[in-house]
Amino acid sequence: MRHPANPRWVAPAIAVGLVAAWETGARMGWIPTLFFPAPSLTLATLGELAVNGALVHNLWVTITRMSVALVMGGGAGLIVGLAMGYSPRLRNVFDPFVAALHPVPRMALLPVILLLFGLGFLAKALVVAVATFFPMAINSMAGVRQLDPQYFEVARVYGASRWRVFWRLVLPGSLPMILAGARLAMNRALGATVGLELITAHDGLGSMLFTAWQTYRTEELYGTVLVIAVLGYTGRFLVDAATRCFVPWHQDRVDQSRQAWTLKEIAR
Repeated sequence: MRHPANPRWVAPAIAVGLVAAWETGARMGWIPTLFFPAPSLTLATLGELAVNGALVHNLWVTITRMSVALVMGGGAGLIVGLAMGYSPRLRNVFDPFVAALHPVPRMALLPVILLLFGLGFLAKALVVAVATFFPMAINSMAGVRQLDPQYFEVARVYGASRWRVFWRLVLPGSLPMILAGARLAMNRALGATVGLELITAHDGLGSMLFTAWQTYRTEELYGTVLVIAVLGYTGRFLVDAATRCFVPWHQDRVDQSRQAWTLKEIAR
């Protein structure tokens, strides 16, 4: 019986094939190396930037800005979202504001925030924090609202306090959606941080991108993009690890869904 190919190997195989074709085309002169430098040259440039400390410094600056913004915006979004999901009164008060402000582009708020807080670290962190607030708030609220109302009725019958209901029912039951919101918030934070550094900062990965573009150091440009991509994938890995650690039953459901998909493919 023929077994279907493991889908997990498809993406790495495609990536390796594209990199090999790119390297071959650059070495053979089939593509312009000014715009498409060989991947080996890009990796060598990253190694040089790591040795002289430029890459480490700018990476640390970006991670610091992103982390502070995640704590500020993601933390506030988590609290507001849980409160809106748990209390219909609070949801009726805050949900219209969330719905109205969510579609506003984050960079549209940049002039207002810079006017109020200046050009320092706090202003940049606030812009990114706004980008992380809404995914956490919306997903946290949805996580609470998808809980079966019968669970709350049983908790009231047994005389559980509001704090015990929150700690034993609301928080564990909404964790899968909260972690999904955390993944979205991390992606938004990374994108907003790099975008902000492109136009306002003198350090960070975004500043490296802008400088490499201005000076036509395309190998450094591609190398910085690669570092940003690795940083984004690391965020996904951390969220997946947290899901397996804190919500193992949710991961089991995901695995069952994958197994069901595989069985459907076999039956075709």
